[in-house]
Amino acid sequence: MSLRVAVLKGGRSLEREVSLRSGARVEDALKRLGHEPVGIDVDHDLVRRLRELAPDVCFLALHGRDGEDGTIQELLEILGLPYTGSGVSACIRCTDKVLAKHHLEDAGLPTPEFVAFTETAFKQLGAAEALGEIAERIGFPMVVKPADQGSALGLRVAESAADVPGALVAALSYSSKVLLEQYVAGRDLAVSVLDGVALPIVEAMPETGMYDFDARYEIGRSRFVCPADLPDDVTASAQALAVRVHELLGCRDVSRVDMLLDAEGGLHVLEADVIPGLTGTSLLPQAADAAGIRFDDLVARLIDAARARGGVA
Repeated sequence: MSLRVAVLKGGRSLEREVSLRSGARVEDALKRLGHEPVGIDVDHDLVRRLRELAPDVCFLALHGRDGEDGTIQELLEILGLPYTGSGVSACIRCTDKVLAKHHLEDAGLPTPEFVAFTETAFKQLGAAEALGEIAERIGFPMVVKPADQGSALGLRVAESAADVPGALVAALSYSSKVLLEQYVAGRDLAVSVLDGVALPIVEAMPETGMYDFDARYEIGRSRFVCPADLPDDVTASAQALAVRVHELLGCRDVSRVDMLLDAEGGLHVLEADVIPGLTGTSLLPQAADAAGIRFDDLVARLIDAARARGGVA
């Protein structure tokens, strides 16, 4: 059956360009599947356009704020439109890295040591005076990053106390809340979970430096290995951990759990992404392909799951 599918993409976030690329790729797949995709660059007239279009289902290719933080999900539920991916509460939990890490810590799942403060705490409560105690607790190097940005935007590594103020300023330019996290030297692993089952692990190997925004999205800046070259027991542990994180945070349909594997074989969960990228360099499509799931079939499965749930209103 041919469906009219609104592909929501673009928007106002700093990941806009990545979202547009994800959305365009989804639209191409939907055409090949025999559906009628309508790309919508999300803006102030979204509700009017959705009412006029009356889509059978909405495919969410929105990354960053508004797309992954529960905002668009809440709106679509009010309008009674089925959509792909996780629901409102899971999106809220996963987008706020601090909230997600507290859930992980409370559940006894491994995540790097951390503290977090709002901009208000630094400006009005004197939190900067506690940087010495924070350094003692977390140690150096220390990762400083915005609490609610994706794609490593605003992330800095502070090698010493002298680097922390500049890193805080950079992080706070992206968000009103900042996360200070223990640096873990290790291998970057991404474990996607589809319909409750972990897919083959992707290891990201940046050519130089950290796996930052440019290393993620510029072709040639990173090498990807899937399935990752890992001992069988480590693979099984990482996949089991990803499924536990997916379930703990309330994700549905699909998620991507990012973690580090240290030199001693320990796994450390960094975050869970509720709308993984679907670009040519994104990790979810690579993992699906390694599992024998073509990109078009991946899109079809997400559409089918959304249709089966239906709308809320």
